[in-house]
Order: sequence, then C-alpha cells, then structure tokens
Amino acid sequence: MTLLAAAHQASWLGQGVDVIVAWLLANAQGAFDVIKVSVLAVVSFIEILLDALPAWLLAWAVAAVGLWRVSGGFALFVLLGLNLVLSLQLWNAMIATLALVITASLLALVIGLPLGILSARYRSVWRVVRPCLDLMQTMPAFVYLIPAVMLFSTGAVPSILATLIFSMPPVVRLTQLGLSQVPADLLEAGRSFGCSERQLLWKVQMPTALPTVMTGVNQTIMLALSMVVIASMIGGGGLGDVVLRGIQQLDVGLGFEGGIAVVILAVILDRLSQSFTAREGQPLRQRWRAWMSPWRSS
Repeated sequence: MTLLAAAHQASWLGQGVDVIVAWLLANAQGAFDVIKVSVLAVVSFIEILLDALPAWLLAWAVAAVGLWRVSGGFALFVLLGLNLVLSLQLWNAMIATLALVITASLLALVIGLPLGILSARYRSVWRVVRPCLDLMQTMPAFVYLIPAVMLFSTGAVPSILATLIFSMPPVVRLTQLGLSQVPADLLEAGRSFGCSERQLLWKVQMPTALPTVMTGVNQTIMLALSMVVIASMIGGGGLGDVVLRGIQQLDVGLGFEGGIAVVILAVILDRLSQSFTAREGQPLRQRWRAWMSPWRSS
C-alpha cells in the first residue's frame, strides 16, 4: 500500500515545480495582481464594447465584412448562423467567449510576432525559443489550467493566460518560417536601394512573408477558441459553460446547442482571418456582378 501511494505522488521533478510555484506565490503576488487587473480590464473593455452594439447591428457588420473579404455566400451564412445563436438564447455567452478569444489572441500576437521576428533575425534566439515552443505545443491543454488557477485563482484571467500559452506557438513558428524563406535576392535588392534594416523588415520581408504570418495568426485564433472552451472548467464562462453544463447534467441537447454555437463562431473567425492569408483576390464589385449575373435576364 505504501508503494502504491508513493507511485501517485509527484517525484523530484514535480516537487521542484511545486517549490517554484510556492516561491512565486510568496514573493511575486504583487506582480500577479497587476497582471490580473490589467488583463481583466482589457477583456472587460472588449466585452462591454461588443455588448454595446445591438445584436442585429453586430450581425450585419460581420456579414458586411464577410461580403467584402470572402463572398456573398459566407455573408449569408453569417446572418443565418448568428440569428440561430440568438434564437438559442446563447448570444451573451457567445459574446463572452468572443471577448476571451480576442483578448487572448491579441496578447499572443503582441508577444508572438516580435518573438518570431527576433527568432528569424538571430539564430541564438531561435535555438532558445524552439524548445520552449515544443514544450508549449505538446503539453496537454489541461495541465496549463493547474498553475493558472494557483497563481490567479479562477475566472476569466487564468483562462486567458492559459489560452495565451496554448495558442501562441503557431504565430511564432510561422512568423519565423515566413521571414526565413524570403528570397535572398529580394534582400540584396532592398539593400542595394539603400534600405535600412528596419525598412528591409517592414517593406520587403513582412510583405513577402505576410501569407505565412497570417496563417500563423489564423491558427492562433483557432487554438485560442478551442482552449477557451476547455477553460470553462476554471470559470472562464461563455459557451464553454454551456458545454460543461451539458456534460455535467448528461444533457445531450444542451451540449449540442453549445457545440453548434462554438462551431458557428469558429467558422466565422476562421474564414475571416483566413481571408488575409491569400493574396488580394477578385474585387468586391466583380464578385457582386458574378453573384448577380444568374439572376439577370439575358
């Protein structure tokens, strides 16, 4: 029995992590409080901003962006999908989830993009960052919830910070990859025209690598949405709570409604962010004429 109990306890590695967390709680609580207040202020501001818009206005605004960036069919899907969410009385939960996703994605981009640029510029930085990204991507998602709760209690803030860690690797990796794959002749041409290193980055490298970088942004947003749903276990709120209640109550219908709302939000975020990964496509006027042409009499 003693051996069996010992097998379920943390070994030297886990005990070392426990010591580090205990030291942080004892000596860095002030810094954690500042982070908590700052993140909470950002997510609260975004949620208030989204709540200030009437549901119909927000739906039409997103549909208009979808028509501009994607297609008329996608704009119709946005209107039907958001009206379905509204009819299921899950609009407020969807707004809460969207605010969490936007906040976590913005923080991931603010940290991840400069880190990707530095990794592309300096091999030594990439050698240090790459193993960290491997750890962040392969660690089970639920493991991030434990230190987040210990350091920040429960609620939106630990959910956002756990989501930040989980969703940041793609934008770092793909920014580094895109900048590293810029042809050398373009860099030489930029230098021959007198570009400084900063001009070379923003006027040559970033425009060339933009599709790859935007693919990383797209993947970061998608991972953030998936993690926000999981983070409902620590009080993240939003649609994740609906799915979690469905699991706890074994209510298939409730879980299905929450899942459908998540799918609709995921498709909208995916298509809109994905529209920036490709080169400039057909202009809106041409797409509108092509869409309307079958309805016109010959």
